[in-house]
Amino acid sequence: MQLSEIEQVSYNFHIRPILSDKCFVCHGPDANKRESDLRLDTEAGAYAALKEDPNHFVIKPGNIEESTVYHRIISEDPGELMPPPESNLALSNSEIQLIKKWIEQGAKYEPHWAFVPAEKSPIPVETDWTINEIDRFALKKMKEKGLQPNPEAKPTELIKRASLDLTGLPPSPEVLDRFGDFNGKLSYEDLLDGLLNDPGFGEKMAILWMDISRYSDSYGYQDDNIRTQWPYRDWVIHAFNENMSYDQFVTWQLAGDLLPDASKEQILATAFNRNHKYTEEGGVIDEEYRIEYVLDKTNTISKGLLGITIECAQCHDHKYDPFSQKEYYEMFAFFNNTPEKGYQGDVSQSKPAKTPILWVDQEDLSGILSFINYADTSKLSISVMGELDEQRPTYILDRGVYDAPTTEVEPSTPSSIMEFPADLEKNRLGLAKWITARENPLTARVFVNLMWQEIFGQGIVKSAGDFGMQGDLPTHPELLDWLAVDFMENGWDIKRLMKQILSSATYKQSAVITEKHLNTDPANLYLARAPRLRLPAENIQDLVLASSGLLVRTLGGPSLKPYMPEGIWEAATSGRGVLATYVQDKGDKLYRRGLYNFIKLTVPPPKAIIFDSSNRDRCEIGRSRTNTPLQALVMMNDPMILEASRVLAGKMWDEYKDGEIAISTSFKRIVCRDLSSKEKSILLSYYEDQLERFSENPDQVLPTLSVGEYPLEEKNINPETAALMQVIVSIYNLEETITKS
Repeated sequence: MQLSEIEQVSYNFHIRPILSDKCFVCHGPDANKRESDLRLDTEAGAYAALKEDPNHFVIKPGNIEESTVYHRIISEDPGELMPPPESNLALSNSEIQLIKKWIEQGAKYEPHWAFVPAEKSPIPVETDWTINEIDRFALKKMKEKGLQPNPEAKPTELIKRASLDLTGLPPSPEVLDRFGDFNGKLSYEDLLDGLLNDPGFGEKMAILWMDISRYSDSYGYQDDNIRTQWPYRDWVIHAFNENMSYDQFVTWQLAGDLLPDASKEQILATAFNRNHKYTEEGGVIDEEYRIEYVLDKTNTISKGLLGITIECAQCHDHKYDPFSQKEYYEMFAFFNNTPEKGYQGDVSQSKPAKTPILWVDQEDLSGILSFINYADTSKLSISVMGELDEQRPTYILDRGVYDAPTTEVEPSTPSSIMEFPADLEKNRLGLAKWITARENPLTARVFVNLMWQEIFGQGIVKSAGDFGMQGDLPTHPELLDWLAVDFMENGWDIKRLMKQILSSATYKQSAVITEKHLNTDPANLYLARAPRLRLPAENIQDLVLASSGLLVRTLGGPSLKPYMPEGIWEAATSGRGVLATYVQDKGDKLYRRGLYNFIKLTVPPPKAIIFDSSNRDRCEIGRSRTNTPLQALVMMNDPMILEASRVLAGKMWDEYKDGEIAISTSFKRIVCRDLSSKEKSILLSYYEDQLERFSENPDQVLPTLSVGEYPLEEKNINPETAALMQVIVSIYNLEETITKS
């Protein structure tokens, strides 16, 4: 936007980003790094008189001549110029002119937008295109940018898109036919209701939450032995499927053990806090690692639930956000009272859970914990939270070092976000109440933004884990706040929120990209089209298995060990413990959803990492999206892809005995639409070439089909099946297959 187009300069949206990038390092919140005791991050500091010359001011609102800051940023004297030339933070001419205009208009400071409680803005006017409030805000922004919304996507595209977004699974050909063009008895709303009630909804939502909660099946560090946290994963799936309100979902995970007469389910939920890494290496210092665990808990809560980077204040006052080191350790104090130890023995003494432990047996499965997919008759042990009888003192740690305590602090929260009420318990339950309070400006905003990111690929705030000064500004601030308030007003109802977004005309647009889109909004910030997004790594596996008919839809249970390239597991292990050698699972276990793949922290599933999965060693709330040759190689050569292709080819040949029909049916199962005439011609030609190859070289048929663990039936060993398999592999390799659009 040109300066001439800005009538009123906003501190939050125009000036603060400049000051944060160029000035706050030396003139911001960090008292230890502040130069000349001059602050530009607060109104009081900016309006102050100069110490060396009380007749002049840092900034004098409305008066350029008496505003020293302006003269320093335009100075031609290298000794006077700010920022200093050696800092490589020079202001551009447009930035200088913005600051000048802001001062002339009164240099009004505003509280940081994310730390002000959300309020509902007036809803823009309704039009023929809009369906709900989301569309009215989105259309207003489109028009401001000179954009018009795309037409609605085709019914088959919407069915596939909604199915992948809500369950992570493709719609079957039967579902596509049953809903048709939505002109029959079944509507688009019926589709959404069915998907939201499908057990796959909880599994799809759990992928994001496993990244946030840094869930894994091993302890990490060098020995990286096995642990049994998977009942917590089963609980998360259950909670999403039961549509537990988000405030309760958060409260149970933070402090379920502190609730009155806490049930085993509430205690199990606190495993969220215990998913971090644990050392089993001899000779370590117990207190050093205990402190590491508490730091991890503190950082996970701040990033995953509050969207702030308070971890920067572990060693010093935050350089950009108004968080002091004292406030960091006040947050730390909420988690510093658990009886867990930093070291409970080396790998030879390893246990599947660390103290405190929740024991679960089959009797609990028949009751309140019946959602746990119990694998055998043995008891299960899960690392959960507990509380010491007496409060452990908490100290500010000099430079964050475990054995350098300084000033003692009490549990509390950053005042810039919201004061911690005096009537709340000074423990994790009090913290949970603070986080889920209606007045907390961050919690609802952060979660609504995460759901938006899940669906549109990018949050209304792009930096979903950083709502602070260095984070991205919201593209649609009024929409974000309206959704956050509406979410809280309607009982923190997650399924309602998802249906609200997927029901919008904004969501239902086609993904067609025009020249206008590319020129005006190449990143699709203003939502004038649907995004084209690759599926998460786990859902790529799900799509392949589901479309081939191999998918086993059992919910929960112990993690499975899928196909793994030889040697990489053993190369990254210490050679001790039950995980020293990789033992692949067999049978039905191989064909479960990607969510259930075994996560060893030192060797995360390589295929998943190639497709941008989180490695789970810390809290992550957004994955990168890459496009690399390795991904194409996986789709062409991975045993699971080849096995699924062979199985589907066998089914299609057995059922149709006709190559053309088999190809068309397979394509619809995988891509979720009908073949075009051009596509049919290309694939049929390829099939005929491959059929000729295998007919002339029958000795190649069996090696081609003998991949994976699934039983190879004699009736499928023929050139036709081998040729179909090659065609199906090529269909799986279409970019459209693993893209929701």
